[in-house]
Amino acid sequence: MILPKNNRLSSEEVAQLSVIVAEFGCRIQPIVGDIRTIYAIVGDERHELMISRLEGLPFVDRVDTIQSPHKLMDRRSDLANGRLRIGTVTLGEELLIIAGQCTIDPKNPQYFMETAQAVQEAGAHALRGGVWKPRTNPYSFQGDAKSLETLMEASRLTGLPAVAEVMEAGHVQLALDAGVQVLQIGARNALNYSLLRQVGAAIAGRPTAVLLKRSIHMGPLDEFISAAEYIAAFGNPNVMLCPRGTLPGLDGYRNHPDESITPLLKEKTWAAVVVDPSHSVGKAAYVPACALAAVAYGADGLCLEAHVNPSQGIGDDPKQAVTPRVLAELIVRARALHATLRRPTVPA
Repeated sequence: MILPKNNRLSSEEVAQLSVIVAEFGCRIQPIVGDIRTIYAIVGDERHELMISRLEGLPFVDRVDTIQSPHKLMDRRSDLANGRLRIGTVTLGEELLIIAGQCTIDPKNPQYFMETAQAVQEAGAHALRGGVWKPRTNPYSFQGDAKSLETLMEASRLTGLPAVAEVMEAGHVQLALDAGVQVLQIGARNALNYSLLRQVGAAIAGRPTAVLLKRSIHMGPLDEFISAAEYIAAFGNPNVMLCPRGTLPGLDGYRNHPDESITPLLKEKTWAAVVVDPSHSVGKAAYVPACALAAVAYGADGLCLEAHVNPSQGIGDDPKQAVTPRVLAELIVRARALHATLRRPTVPA
């Protein structure tokens, strides 16, 4: 990873870097941050001669070599100095709340419009809405591209950034063209490396962020972080890691709640952790406790399913969506807990 002396390099300076690293089978990938751009060396960066030649350039401050399977996402990376902003919230400073329906019902779009207004009033910062849905049963409702119009209309009405799951390259382009600010990659696609590459390439140079959910089957944390590396390697580091429960499930819960991995992730990576308690427990009555547990473990945000009338929802909403009243109460409690945990400790 090359850190320049100035905030950004000129095209001529980048060309000089590229010529040098190409001799060693590598390439340069600029990663644009809030303050400055850093230049990742994609490939084996352990060549001492290459590093020596790079550090000899007058516009290079230093070259950091991080030996990690996910060197961009590693907490030692210079990317740790950046800040991701979703709507009005800067991750790491204020608790991010994403809320909305699991699935937008194309036959009853008014429910989503009402839900969008309700979650805004409850204090949410971003609006989630399922447009395309991965289903185990091929005969179950798979979503409808028309719902993308409903999502974006609600986003414009409320001023909340839109969050939508994408499952294939066509979805990615449709979502970006519509103005979706946060692309969600769901648990079933968390290890779909082809899709991760496609998303990374599509959002390179854009302010778009990605909410990457953990694989539905329990896997090593390094595997989860490396999935994020696939996206960041194309130049956009705006990735949030989303624990959402794993399999095998815990008796009584939909999945095995995994919010406890938050501090483990933070030991390894600088990425914000936004927990999804709704899918973790799968029952609305348990969501508030799971959400508060996630905040206690150090989560930077929550991704919650909410519906103005859950019983009339489709997808998972009838089972696990909370009402706007419950959401509003939960947000107050979660923010208070988050603020308490951020207070400096008093020396004994």
